[in-house]
Amino acid sequence: MATALRQSAKYGLLGRLAPFVVPASFHGRNGIDRIALPYLMSNKRHSSSGTKIKVDLDSSTGIAVMRFQSPPVNSLSLDFLTEFAINMEKLEMDKSCRGLIVTSALPKIFSAGLDILEMYGKSPEHCGEFWKAVQEMWLKLYSSNMVTVAAVNGSSPAGGCLMALTCDYRIMADNPRYAIGLNETQLGIVAPFWFKDTMAKTVGHRTTELALQLGLLYSPQDALRIGLVDQLVPEEEVVSTATETMAKWFAIPDHARQITKSMMRKPTIDNLVSKRESDIKNFVSFITRDSIQKSLRMYMESLRKRKA
Repeated sequence: MATALRQSAKYGLLGRLAPFVVPASFHGRNGIDRIALPYLMSNKRHSSSGTKIKVDLDSSTGIAVMRFQSPPVNSLSLDFLTEFAINMEKLEMDKSCRGLIVTSALPKIFSAGLDILEMYGKSPEHCGEFWKAVQEMWLKLYSSNMVTVAAVNGSSPAGGCLMALTCDYRIMADNPRYAIGLNETQLGIVAPFWFKDTMAKTVGHRTTELALQLGLLYSPQDALRIGLVDQLVPEEEVVSTATETMAKWFAIPDHARQITKSMMRKPTIDNLVSKRESDIKNFVSFITRDSIQKSLRMYMESLRKRKA
């Protein structure tokens, strides 16, 4: 606990970001919400590079690697989330893709979470659109039929932690300078119920209660101890280990693994889906309060002073 508190103080709230996220129903390869654009390439390696995300798919192995490349800290902006959703749809529709590795192309940071600028000084309509995109990110990743592995090669607070938690397996760089956790309360923000549910189903109710109330960030060793991550490896081996790990999952018949995954996750997904509109309304009502906007403004001012 002491270590986690020290990490929380050390990393505070990184970059321009804060946290939040949401769930949706399972999308089968033939049942995705929107029509997806297939890869228009015939060679074994498919590459797609947007402004914020780069995707490399090796159809001979069935593994796609999605690298976040949105400086300075891979903040989850509306543009980032939209690009993420489009890439997920493409991969789900590509029958050659069986597994997805999500990682960062930036040094020292996986993702610092939701972009505060999407929540500060914005209209209720914009905040609602943003929150719906956050929900969509969670839904697509949490319900994916693909094997999903988070290769956490840097710090991952708040929304970055949520993204890692939605994956089937988490491998983190064994570097004591990095931290991971849902630290929303440090910013005066409350993690929504589906954030809470995702973490509680991973590390248990009591650990989640302490972590969320205190806004704890865990070192890699402490994250492994509580089960927040599944494996620690040297930083330079995170992605290669994630690739090797896929073999264990690919050895299981896809249909059996997918049905089991759906059985385990469907109640959590259904809970968000049934409350999706009310969750958006609650978020907009909360984030546009004068007191919350003031907290966000104070935090951004503290960042400016630190940079100065």
